[in-house]
Amino acid sequence: MSPAKQELDVAAVLERGRTMATPVLRAAVDRLAAPMDTVAAYHFGWIDADGKPAHGDGGKAVRPALALLSAEVTGASPEVGVPGAVAVELVHNFSLLHDDLMDGDEQRRHRDTVWKVHGPAQAILVGDALFALAFEILLESGTAEGARAARRLTVASRKLIDGQAQDISYEHRDRVTVEECLEMEGNKTGALLACAVSIGAVLGGADDETADALEEYGYRLGLAFQAVDDLLGIWGDPAATGKQTWSDLRQRKKSLPVVAALAAGGPASDRLAELLAEDAKAVASLTRGADDFDEREFAARAALIEEAGGRSWTSEEARRQHTLALAALDKVSMPERVRENLVALADFVVVRER
Repeated sequence: MSPAKQELDVAAVLERGRTMATPVLRAAVDRLAAPMDTVAAYHFGWIDADGKPAHGDGGKAVRPALALLSAEVTGASPEVGVPGAVAVELVHNFSLLHDDLMDGDEQRRHRDTVWKVHGPAQAILVGDALFALAFEILLESGTAEGARAARRLTVASRKLIDGQAQDISYEHRDRVTVEECLEMEGNKTGALLACAVSIGAVLGGADDETADALEEYGYRLGLAFQAVDDLLGIWGDPAATGKQTWSDLRQRKKSLPVVAALAAGGPASDRLAELLAEDAKAVASLTRGADDFDEREFAARAALIEEAGGRSWTSEEARRQHTLALAALDKVSMPERVRENLVALADFVVVRER
């Protein structure tokens, strides 16, 4: 398949997921009490800060697309996967609302985050409400398949929260091992993607063996996705990512490029360790805030990460996880068209700019 054709196919798969999930997602959000319904609508890009209709960037919609394809793995129609697509998207956005507040991020999808516009209390409440809605959507059918899907989403949600807790704790440590970082990212990103690509199959009646193999694909895909995200968090173009330049460096995140660079050894690695330790001490003593560092200082740290090999190692890890994700698909019998779309989505995840 040519790159242009593959790009078109991925765009169509993502758009189908968004188109089929959004009406059900909107209906779910309409159940929320005011003003949470309005705040959630702002977060999803359906209205602007003044409450006027908008067509904001609602995200890549990878998870809904995976949930619909997951249902088709079993031979079911994509509609069978819609409750799973909506539930996973609700949990994902619950995590974004809370993450933005905890990380102090002021921009998401090219506009102000919910806590910046509506305040921290609303960001917390709406996040909690979206989390509850996810399980309401799955369980209201009253079927055994809905209950099995909810169990998988429960486990994935707990792992996602574990990952966020690990991420925060690592910010206050001088050193984190590559293995610890991969475990954290597997929890924070891999677990929910794993659930997304199995939940539709479970709703379609798949056995646990099939669902587990699909989860392996999703988990590896999540690690590849996060590795690319970590690269974009340092070297991404703000016009494409919607975030500040050097966003992860500003937050002192122990992302894969940073951890790999620190573990590499050598002059660049040692100098990076010294600078990061000095930065952490200055911030802890309140002599400098994150906003007090200028662009040259962030650029110097990024250059040291690259010189120590953190950038190239992370790129290679994304490709390695991509290969493992595709290998997991070989364990599952499915229509060839569905397999091609899952492969194309995996390719999309490791070759993107936002």
